[in-house]
Amino acid sequence: MKNITDSFLCLGYWPSAGSFGFNTDILATNPINLSVVLGVLVFFGKGVYNRKQKILRTIRNSEELREGAIEQLEKAQARLRKVETEADRFRVNGYSEIEREKLNLINSIYTTLEQLENYKNEAIHFEQQRVINQVRQRVLQQALRGALGTLNSCLNNELHLRTVSANIGMFGTMKEKNN
Repeated sequence: MKNITDSFLCLGYWPSAGSFGFNTDILATNPINLSVVLGVLVFFGKGVYNRKQKILRTIRNSEELREGAIEQLEKAQARLRKVETEADRFRVNGYSEIEREKLNLINSIYTTLEQLENYKNEAIHFEQQRVINQVRQRVLQQALRGALGTLNSCLNNELHLRTVSANIGMFGTMKEKNN
């Protein structure tokens, strides 16, 4: 009778061999192992590369927004210089009003810059969380597929019948104890 671990550990199990063992032929096993590892790397690497491109695109968009904000800041600074020039001309009559306008302009610029920086940070954080969740989901799906494939490949008719019989036997003894 076969050892029950032979059915669960499908490593090196060959029906014609009749027992459990390892293949020590390095020339036969290394290409198989390398192809499996390369296949897994290529499969998961594509998704990571695509996600990386999306993140880089988001960062580039954020940088463009930042450049736009810098341009707005430069325009605002030019307007500020213009206002300061006018302030010198009208210092006697409207110095306090011009100062108030200057402060309002600076405050609105800083508020706009803070909003743009917050938007950029939120966009980056959101994209990172979305990518992390997608990676987690894919890894979980692959793990479940692998586990299901391992179970399906290791579960033969004889083992299945023994497992069902053992469970029925345990259920029968539990039923007798309860009665």
